[in-house]
Amino acid sequence: MDYPCLVPGVLLRRYKRFLADIRLEDGREVVAHCPNTGSMRAVNVPGCRVWLAPSDNPARKLAWTWELIELTQADGSVALASVHTGRTNRIVEEALRAGRVPALAGYATLRREARVEGARLDFCLGDAERDSAYVEVKQVTLKELDGHGYFPDAVSERGRKHLLALAALAEQGRRAVLLFCVAHTGIRDVAPAAHLDPAYAATLKAVVERGVEVIAHGCKVGWHDGSPVTIALGERLPVSLTRQVDVALGID
Repeated sequence: MDYPCLVPGVLLRRYKRFLADIRLEDGREVVAHCPNTGSMRAVNVPGCRVWLAPSDNPARKLAWTWELIELTQADGSVALASVHTGRTNRIVEEALRAGRVPALAGYATLRREARVEGARLDFCLGDAERDSAYVEVKQVTLKELDGHGYFPDAVSERGRKHLLALAALAEQGRRAVLLFCVAHTGIRDVAPAAHLDPAYAATLKAVVERGVEVIAHGCKVGWHDGSPVTIALGERLPVSLTRQVDVALGID
């Protein structure tokens, strides 16, 4: 996926879920749209460098959209995380259509927003030679102090609903897949966040036993002249269903 021409700034604060105050490099302070309704745990870090997409649409209330944040890692390196949850399905769709998700390659058709009993799932992959595959996508940006990635970043009853819908399909003999799109370049593996949503973690383990597949892929960001210009699905990452956060690290 190509980004529009992004503009750097510094995050001052995120508030009212959809708003963020940003100081641009020229000293101006602007209000940007925050396209993320979640808790943004570990990616809402004032003082960090962020990247905004500008808009010249006069009909828009806000002329800026917050896209990315740079986060300093424990080893001193800098990771880039996408805060724009609306980009996730587009990133995954591009990879699916290009055959860059080996576990889901070879299907002839792709349908968005597949309605099934009890839920609406992100994609249905079809093929005349084999049964359809139903795919639900979740964006992962939570990296805890133990260095691992987790989902969700807050209690997600909607996420549990999607898991149960996938399990029902699997029990009917259909292929049902949960795909974690890890939109944080510092995350190298994923586990359910039992410390934040124990019900989700327990449900995920249970639906895997009922036949649901779980895969995770990282994201890679392309740069040009010092600015991010693309984001795409990258390599497959490990998924653990049993990892527990080390409470000794002070993670609540």
